Amino acid sequence: MEDLKEITVPQKVIEKTMLHSAGTQDQQTQEEERELRDIQIRQLLKRSQEGDRGARDTMVQNNMGLVWSIVHRFTNRGYELEDLFQVGSIGLMKAIDKFDVSFSVKFSTYAVPMITGEIRRFLRDDGMIKVSRSLKEEGAKMKRAREKLQAQLGREPTLQELSEETKLPREEIVMALEANGEVESIDKPTNPSDGKEICLADRLPQEKDSHETLLNHMVLEQLLAELGETERKLIELRYYKEQTQVQVAQEMGISQVQVSRLEKKILLGMRKNLNR
Repeated sequence: MEDLKEITVPQKVIEKTMLHSAGTQDQQTQEEERELRDIQIRQLLKRSQEGDRGARDTMVQNNMGLVWSIVHRFTNRGYELEDLFQVGSIGLMKAIDKFDVSFSVKFSTYAVPMITGEIRRFLRDDGMIKVSRSLKEEGAKMKRAREKLQAQLGREPTLQELSEETKLPREEIVMALEANGEVESIDKPTNPSDGKEICLADRLPQEKDSHETLLNHMVLEQLLAELGETERKLIELRYYKEQTQVQVAQEMGISQVQVSRLEKKILLGMRKNLNR
């Protein structure tokens, strides 16, 4: 039998094999690190709920970035971002206290709606627009002067006449009038010609918020991961591929009625998981 000749493996093949092996090891390492981090988070949460102040402070500090990412979704609302950050931090602490460590849900997935809800409640309960005391006082002064001049002149006074009566610059008069004007809520219903009631907010152009998109994807990804294979496939066909219930039924080999019932059950379960 002839001796086997020495086989020379091309350098490119060696390099490709080594890179693939290194990539696989890196992926495994990242997964192991994520699992370890999740275990550490749950341990901190458990200790915090048992009264460990140090563990609670650590959880708060580690999630400051998450709070800020949500706060930035509420810019241009008439509030300082620092104030909204304080409100969001209250939502974070509530999430730390209420999170059930036995759930298979990530803490961040649970915390996002808690933080967001706390900020939204604050904005809803604290009023829409803040007007300084000085502008309010000037507005009241303007109202009295306007009524007096209307009675004297029998017409609407001009800006110059109001300025002379109140001894205020015309620029300040304009600011006072605008600040004390009636505010229209974007949630106010309107009745267009077709008779269908819509809100003013429905007429506003929708701009995509990168922070909100990222957080929504994160929450949805976690909720989908909790579904079984059949449930996840149904949701993907209905809402990602936008198939009708009839098309889904044909592809999955079940009836349209079964698809409808299963879809309602899945969505209800996802909604409960989101709010727990």
